[in-house]
Amino acid sequence: MDVNAFRYDGNGAFSLSEFPTSKEISKDQKAQYEKMLAENTERIAELQDKLYAQGTEGVLVVIQAMDAAGKDGTIKHVMSGVNPQGVNVVNFKTPNTTELAHDYLWRCILGLPERGKIGIFNRSHYEDVLVVRVHEMWKGYKWPKRCFDMSEDEFFAKRFKQINNFEEYLYENGYRLVKIFLNISKEEQANRFIARIDEKDKNWKFSIGDVDESDLWPKYMQAYESMIAGTGSACAPWYVIPADQKWVARWLVSEAIIQALEDIDPEYPKLAADELEKFPAYRARLVGDDPEDAQAIEKAKAAIAKNVEKSKKKKEKKAKKSSKE
Repeated sequence: MDVNAFRYDGNGAFSLSEFPTSKEISKDQKAQYEKMLAENTERIAELQDKLYAQGTEGVLVVIQAMDAAGKDGTIKHVMSGVNPQGVNVVNFKTPNTTELAHDYLWRCILGLPERGKIGIFNRSHYEDVLVVRVHEMWKGYKWPKRCFDMSEDEFFAKRFKQINNFEEYLYENGYRLVKIFLNISKEEQANRFIARIDEKDKNWKFSIGDVDESDLWPKYMQAYESMIAGTGSACAPWYVIPADQKWVARWLVSEAIIQALEDIDPEYPKLAADELEKFPAYRARLVGDDPEDAQAIEKAKAAIAKNVEKSKKKKEKKAKKSSKE
């Protein structure tokens, strides 16, 4: 299964109905998908380490979905192997008074990761073209009449344009965007809500407010379709991930992130040759030998070469083991 089958980059018309909520993969394959996810988390960790060391590009992963689609679980499982120093997760809740006093992109700009890091937005600036649209909140904002004296379609067309410009700006300033929509069905959402009622260890997740929002399903699906159609682009594509089977969705999300990281192709910074030439003397000094002694330097060079070869064989063995599995 190719994650690009679920990619929309603005090329052609978009219809949410053309994207499945489930690939209906047999549960017999669940263990295989979990194994593939584990392999991908290792690969993400490897690439993220190089991304952090290189420090020239940042990655922003945006996750949008209806309630109970698995946003938190996806973040937890896909990013489980990544060094916490290189990842920022920002959860966007209902805007507070300070945030409402600024433009809607302000708090997102504050949450951007540094170049060299992966940032994850659990919900994002897209809430302002989703819940704001469904509940017509934009009509009650405190701003000049010229900003909202227009039809709903005109208003949100302007927002899509603003978002596209913002995301193009990010791309041109060293960021890669991976935008994920976890596409859950209404039936599966209801099943997960019921599980939150029936299973004690999930009771804390239940909110009647989520159920109330679910009653607005048709309006939300229309808003999501307009959002994806209006903001998918070559530099900031959407991935409409089938989310009814969590273990499939998590693997697909990991594939999308790996694709972005491999496109960056980060590398560890390389030291200048004259600096590398000093390493044997540094090593000799660290083990208590005289860094000015020729024999100590040759001894250090031999030790360095031996450990480089040992490390190389270890990586080859690991790669061979992975290919067999």
